[in-house]
Amino acid sequence: MRSDRGQTLPIYIWLTGILLFAAFALFAFAQAASARNGAQSAADAAALAAAQSARDELMDGLEGAIGVDDDWLDWLGGEGYEGAEAAAAADELAAENDATVVGFGPWTGGEYPGYQVEIQTNYTVGDSIIPGTEGMQATADAVAVIQPRCEFDVPEAPEDIVELNCDGEPVDIDPEDFDLDDLPDASVLFSVHLAE
Repeated sequence: MRSDRGQTLPIYIWLTGILLFAAFALFAFAQAASARNGAQSAADAAALAAAQSARDELMDGLEGAIGVDDDWLDWLGGEGYEGAEAAAAADELAAENDATVVGFGPWTGGEYPGYQVEIQTNYTVGDSIIPGTEGMQATADAVAVIQPRCEFDVPEAPEDIVELNCDGEPVDIDPEDFDLDDLPDASVLFSVHLAE
């Protein structure tokens, strides 16, 4: 009996050590997953901020072009903006999420224009049983696009009234008698969303 107890003690110690190691390893993976999720949230927020900034610029351009520029309908198609403040908007939202933008640029990989943003967290994964994680920062990227929501028939003359169908919501614009109050909210004309 005593010899049996003596033989099982090392096995218990060995199994306890394995379980503790597995627990610490799982904790390290959980830390890494948490950092990765935080990074992805920051990237999504930064990309959306850039696209929303460009949408605001589209609205400003549209407001200034109606009744003045014969090609004002191009603005409704999501054309003409320069994205002058998009990078700053992405930087600001990334900073609010404790991250830094390390890559930024226009995205043309789909049907709609947008921005691709890559970020790196300002925080690290943290100390763990896996060597090197204490200095490891998470990275992530995201793409947000600006999708025009309105369909319309191009009028025969630039001064004719344009009837828009914005996802079922009718909007009439008369270039000859245009008032800023005639335009709906930007979200009616353009949706901003993450690219799938």
